[in-house]
Amino acid sequence: MVSIAEFSKDPKYTIKVVSERSGVRTVTLRAWERRYDLLEPERLDNNYRLYSERDIEIIRWITNRLDDGLSISNAVLEYKNLRKNGLWPEALPSVLPPEPSKKPGFSTEVYAKKLFTALTTRNEAEAKQIIDSVQSMFDLKVIFFEIFSPCLYEIGEAWYRGEIRIATEHYASAYIRGILLNLLQAFPIYSAAPTLLVGCGPEEFHEIASLMLAVLLRREGYQVEFLGQDLPVDDLVFYAEDTGADMVILSVSSELSARPLYKMQAMLDNLPKKPKLGFGGRYFNANIKERDKMGGTFLGESLDDAIQNVHDILD
Repeated sequence: MVSIAEFSKDPKYTIKVVSERSGVRTVTLRAWERRYDLLEPERLDNNYRLYSERDIEIIRWITNRLDDGLSISNAVLEYKNLRKNGLWPEALPSVLPPEPSKKPGFSTEVYAKKLFTALTTRNEAEAKQIIDSVQSMFDLKVIFFEIFSPCLYEIGEAWYRGEIRIATEHYASAYIRGILLNLLQAFPIYSAAPTLLVGCGPEEFHEIASLMLAVLLRREGYQVEFLGQDLPVDDLVFYAEDTGADMVILSVSSELSARPLYKMQAMLDNLPKKPKLGFGGRYFNANIKERDKMGGTFLGESLDDAIQNVHDILD
């Protein structure tokens, strides 16, 4: 058998890769890291963690001990006792990450254009075939950032140029929204995970980016409730109390939507659980000075940044 010590210590894997290779949710990995000091990932300048092959094998060994009936605390104690005595556990038989079921036939740019054509000609059968194809070839982030987002942008531009009717633009947006909602509901709900309320600020009706974030956070293992467009602040604060939310995340694209949120963190602080407030969107991307007025946390200019910042806040 091979010792875990023989695996490389070079930090090169994100926590998402560790999760995929070990079968342990990212939220759980961060909890183990925080509570049991199990791993020591390298932190980059942007605060992202990188893990090694050895880290992956340690996690796999721990999960195997959990399958044998040990509690996580006892499994970690067993591992640390071995290391204290200068010993390394034996690695489990290698399990390679699953290969994509299909190799891409075209670039993501081509698929975005194909989806644009299908939606603007209201060819739902063709759109469904494209969606089914890309889901078997690409990760969700690639689909969201490189296929859905460019497609919807071009649809908006086509409407602005007068090339399609506004009803066609609404049809396309509703179709993508339906796909995203189905994805959100497809992921399991972990009752022990932090609860996140995700939606749009008052008078904000552009919800696709917020819905994409909700899907990706649900995939990370959080309990996510997507609340949609135009959320009144007072009602949302009461709802946060009713649900025992750990965090409220809102997106806005205009000053009209942003201004009612300036008082929101103070209102959340009056609740027994004091949920955190995270915010983002085009308005705060363009108006850096306005971020400090919010009292909450600006989650970054991209969905990737938002996910990492949510992890850092809640973990």
